[in-house]
Amino acid sequence: MVLRFSFLTMSLLLALFGCSAQDAVVSYPTEIIAPIDAPFPMPALVRPTFPDKVFDIREFGAVEGGTVKTTLAIRSAIAKAASEGGGHVLIPRGTWLTGAIHFENNIDLHLAEGAVLLFSQDFEDYLPVVFSRHEDVECYKHSAFLYANGKTNIAITGTGTLNGQGKPWWKFKTGANSLDSVVHRMGAEDVPVAQRVFDGTNERVLRPAFFQPMNCTNVLVEGVTFKYGAFWTITPTYCENVIVRRVRIETEGAYGHTPNGDGVDPSSCRNVLIEHCEFDTGDDCIAIKSGRDRDGRRVGKPTENIVVRHCVGLRGHGGIVIGSESSGDVRNVYGYDCTFNGTDRIVRVKTARGRGGVIENLWFKDLRADTIEQQAVHLNMLYTGTKLRLPQQAVDETTPRIRNVHIENITCGYGKSNAVEILGLPEMNVENVTFKGLRMKAEKGINLQDARNIRFENVEITPDKGPLVTITDAKDVALVAVAVPEGTNPVVKASGETTENVVFTRTDTRSAKKVLSAGKEVKNNAVKFE
Repeated sequence: MVLRFSFLTMSLLLALFGCSAQDAVVSYPTEIIAPIDAPFPMPALVRPTFPDKVFDIREFGAVEGGTVKTTLAIRSAIAKAASEGGGHVLIPRGTWLTGAIHFENNIDLHLAEGAVLLFSQDFEDYLPVVFSRHEDVECYKHSAFLYANGKTNIAITGTGTLNGQGKPWWKFKTGANSLDSVVHRMGAEDVPVAQRVFDGTNERVLRPAFFQPMNCTNVLVEGVTFKYGAFWTITPTYCENVIVRRVRIETEGAYGHTPNGDGVDPSSCRNVLIEHCEFDTGDDCIAIKSGRDRDGRRVGKPTENIVVRHCVGLRGHGGIVIGSESSGDVRNVYGYDCTFNGTDRIVRVKTARGRGGVIENLWFKDLRADTIEQQAVHLNMLYTGTKLRLPQQAVDETTPRIRNVHIENITCGYGKSNAVEILGLPEMNVENVTFKGLRMKAEKGINLQDARNIRFENVEITPDKGPLVTITDAKDVALVAVAVPEGTNPVVKASGETTENVVFTRTDTRSAKKVLSAGKEVKNNAVKFE
């Protein structure tokens, strides 16, 4: 049934069901979304709109209490709403148990204040399998807890909580239970996607995402809390015009550590806004992706035009992260005015040989952190395999690229590794990176390896030990107005035959114990102080 009554009439009717009128009121968000002022062309994003109709799941047989499954009632409410052109499917105050929820066009799943949507721990409640991406390889697997494919105007709103109760799925991350490498190999060997089926037979399981809209347009998630899914939490895939705002994601805490418990992972998406969110995650807070290795290059769909602003990260492997699945290219990302305290890194860009793809045109500005568990800023092309520098290899479609990165006004109270680390490849340096206005304390200073055209300006980094700057086979490095802490030993340590044109200007080195330590292979005048 569709509720379209006056508030007084609604109060009288709902009294018969032992609930208040407030339980059936949908408070669809109306706060104005601030304009997007990105350093690249990007359209204004607005919330999808829905018919002013409310479909209360109680009217379709839902039983409150968290012990009786309401899956059929929720699906019936969605079907009825879709048949009438859409509307708000209401999850009222209380605890409701469900299996997979699939969206239709023009559906807002609205969780009222005090509503808790519990997801079943019975794997069969997420069958039949659906088309998906797992670690950014296409396949068929158990349905995401909330799923859509090819839909327009879908939303999850309200102030309630979605609790994935994902612990039974976690065993499929490690050991003999893990089939992640199997789907990776299928992608690498061009096994037809229709044959990449993981349906639970003989423990043939890949963990489902929490919310995975695929091939959707106009997607909104606002106001709700997500807790403890099986895998990545919000991962729009092949979507356009996506807004995630005022959402809290918790995948690390009293319930346990969610393996790969990422927060928001847009994959091969276009025009995405993530703002005013809070993350307490077992993996990356925000991880921007575009496909893995050969399969990602086959699909060939980039992720572009992503804005992250006004977010808070409490725990996570990285605050704002690009990769490592970036084989379809990632470009035009702008992250600003965020705070990360306790994450492993503030900004993290990660890829590796074999990925291919170009990561380019990234801007990060006005980011703050207290204690960071590893590097504050990390641009890394050695993410998989050995961390040691390998001999130069031939450049082909599997060679990744990181270029055109601009980082400004970043502060970090303390980093437990390098303040800044750039690790490129001998055959493909990280290139065209600018740092301006860094204020950081860290165990170690700046480390540049296989990088070119790098500029630091107006930088204050105080390492506990070692060189302020370590350079290995880097060239065309400009360091302008860099503060040198008293007793630094040395200011720069240089190695590598290809290190050249490293120039310090407007930098006072008189307080350092030693200015330069260079290997015998380093050319004369490769490092200059002007």
